[in-house]
Amino acid sequence: MGGAATRGRAWRDGGRCDGGALCSRLSLRASCIGLRGLLFESRDLARYAEWGETNRSGRRHWRGNWSVAVIAEIITIGDELLRGEIIDSNKARIAERLLLLDLDCRYQVSVLDDPADMQDAFRRAAGRSDFVLISGGLGPTRDDMTTEVVAQTFGREMKLHEESLVVIEAFFRSVGRDMSDVNRKQAYFPVDADVLKNSIGTAPGFSIREGRAVFFAMPGVPRELDLMMDDEVLPRITSALFPEEGQQALSEGRSERRVVRAVMLRTFGMGESTLETELLDLAREGEVDLGYRTSFPDNLLRPVARAKTVEEADARIARVSAAIRDRLGAIVYGEGDDTMEIVVGRLLTEKRLSIATAESCTGGLIAERLTDVPGSSAYFLGGVVAYSNAVKASMLGVSEAVLEEHGAVSEPVVRAMAEGVRKRFGSDFGIATSGISGPSGGTEDKPVGLVWLALAMPASEGADGQTSTHAESFVFKVSRSGHRSLTSQVALDWIRRSLLGIELVGPSLMRRAGGGSNPSGSLA
Repeated sequence: MGGAATRGRAWRDGGRCDGGALCSRLSLRASCIGLRGLLFESRDLARYAEWGETNRSGRRHWRGNWSVAVIAEIITIGDELLRGEIIDSNKARIAERLLLLDLDCRYQVSVLDDPADMQDAFRRAAGRSDFVLISGGLGPTRDDMTTEVVAQTFGREMKLHEESLVVIEAFFRSVGRDMSDVNRKQAYFPVDADVLKNSIGTAPGFSIREGRAVFFAMPGVPRELDLMMDDEVLPRITSALFPEEGQQALSEGRSERRVVRAVMLRTFGMGESTLETELLDLAREGEVDLGYRTSFPDNLLRPVARAKTVEEADARIARVSAAIRDRLGAIVYGEGDDTMEIVVGRLLTEKRLSIATAESCTGGLIAERLTDVPGSSAYFLGGVVAYSNAVKASMLGVSEAVLEEHGAVSEPVVRAMAEGVRKRFGSDFGIATSGISGPSGGTEDKPVGLVWLALAMPASEGADGQTSTHAESFVFKVSRSGHRSLTSQVALDWIRRSLLGIELVGPSLMRRAGGGSNPSGSLA
């Protein structure tokens, strides 16, 4: 039983193998597994998956024995992806989740909304991958063709899924809208498809098996994709990779598959190359794979551990993460989905302290970021966008004489802004920014990119009612939007560091524009 034709005939005829067949294509002994009439050569395909009975949750599932690397493929669909109109973030969202299942994501493909291109991509995927994850093309419009093309590609009829139609109709009623007839198409699926629920949209997904491959079709809307991946797709893949009878073997380290654990550490204030140099010895020790990625203005560290057991993988991640934090100190500010504003909000809440903002060049971005966090009303009292000198004077109490003498982008002015907003709102902290974001407006003394920051805070113990203000300047040679983003990040980081009682610094990759009034605020 050597070639593909023989294998296909054996599957259709429900053939069995004696376990000693010669695989002519690979020229090695093939151990074949026959199951419910489906025959797979484990040294050729090295994997099998079959439809299992419906489980207690009402969900159909697969059972599988995956003895070597399992190949995953991601296909994203949409003209806008290949024309550069939007960034294809869905590939990253899917691949990141597949990593934690130790899946080999070997192929990532984007195709136009063209039936011929889509069919070609689906056929290729069916012949080379075990799990194929499709994003996009499940909407109600004419260019949303994923469901129909999958059915056509693999010779399936389309059938109305009554339960999905009821859910879609209920969705429209819940938002006070009449359902258009075109939305009915979203309730049609290939015969024998497993429907994937969409809890926040009108486009259910679906899954079918074709040969060696299991296809999952999901919406292209990122939020809907995330929920469907987490709630519908990953549990099915996990069930296939680690069937119930293999879970004990996995936990005891007797499984041939590895457990993968990873964590994302968020850093700010140190360049990517410097981070790698600082952590080179940790990466060489081999306990984890250490990845680096820039997500401006942060740099992200991702230790990934692969081990025989969950306990061993978790222990490796814990050891390396602790070593990284010990090595980098306050440069590591968060983990996972933490953002700087989330971390700052958490600290302000824990310490029952408040903040107010006075912003010029950042245009309210710091206030926006703080209020993006649920529950921020507990610590954010308010803010002033003081773009003009008149507003700086009238709303924040900045002396007109100081403005005239030093200019808006200066230490005396930004100090007065921070102290003025703290006084106006009665907050514990007042943060202020004033700068030249560009692309024009700079001078020889005050170049484009210059920014002054000031943080007004309660003075040290024994000085009731007194204010201590830290001010410092930087030049950020980035775009206008990048300047605002980086300035807001430094400002929030100053608040974080002050709350933790550690030195206020700026990012080491940026040069100072001039001496601040607090020499201790040197760069990291």
